[in-house]
Amino acid sequence: MTETKRVLSGIAPSGAPTLGNYLGALKFWVEDQSSADCFYCIVDLHAITVDQSPSVLKEQTLELAASLLAIGLDPKVSTIFIQSQVPEHTQLGWLMESTATFGELSRMTQFKDKGKGSNVTRASLFTYPALMAADILLYQTTHVPVGDDQKQHLELTRDLALRFNNKYGETFKVPHPEIPSVGARIMDLQDPKRKMSKSSETAAGNIYLTDEPDTIRKKIQRAVTDTENKVRFDPESTQKAGVSNLLTIFGALTNRHPVEIATNYSSYGTLKGDLIEATIETLEPIRKRIAELRCDDAALIGTLREGAHKAQLVARDTFDKAKEAMGLIA
Repeated sequence: MTETKRVLSGIAPSGAPTLGNYLGALKFWVEDQSSADCFYCIVDLHAITVDQSPSVLKEQTLELAASLLAIGLDPKVSTIFIQSQVPEHTQLGWLMESTATFGELSRMTQFKDKGKGSNVTRASLFTYPALMAADILLYQTTHVPVGDDQKQHLELTRDLALRFNNKYGETFKVPHPEIPSVGARIMDLQDPKRKMSKSSETAAGNIYLTDEPDTIRKKIQRAVTDTENKVRFDPESTQKAGVSNLLTIFGALTNRHPVEIATNYSSYGTLKGDLIEATIETLEPIRKRIAELRCDDAALIGTLREGAHKAQLVARDTFDKAKEAMGLIA
């Protein structure tokens, strides 16, 4: 009997979703829902590992929820919910903290990069990889789409699942990583050495799902290239990083290889012009749908609560098994 493929992905409400989020992960979420049992989670508890304005966090959570629905995630097919509305996430998170070691959490790159050595770093930034493991293990997840920057966290999740199962008995499925081969790493238009990120402090290098066509046009026209003016895909070259990024975006939008696209262009201006049209064609229906959904936040919140109820039916069963396995009395 073939095991049902179950996928879990999470995204933090840390800013407006970008084209990088869409091409690097979100469009694959839409594809997965037709072939797997998918759980998609807005991880608002991860967002509060750093300081947040309550009003901004709420707004970004709703904007992200609308974006997920607008790109094509179907709440009748997938389970779409907010992490904090399913209390089993934090409950199992504590059990995972009691399974992980200090050394393991100390080696996590997110903590080393963002918080180690600072007296004002929140304790949750140190422990949140254990909560991330709980997010995944709660749903007996078999596959987790991850980018390169999240592989370390999934490896920890696998280690914790195996350790727990070996000590307390078979409780969790051990998840496998899925890494998209195309469009997995979209870079900033102004600084192609760093990823396009919704948490970026500047908007010039990002294309947001809610950007108007004129805004998209200006951002791509001003995107960094180089003085050679030769369209060539060479992402390993520092000089060609900018144009290689544009070709990567174009390839991900049109399902073509960047090398193939490069052979069709002899100047950056023509390349940018066609990329602008392809980007607007993809994002304009999404932008309009987000605006429609945000006209009725009450209905949007209702959809998320229904998703949380569906998620909790699965999460509660897993948490009860884990609790019993550790000798905790129900």
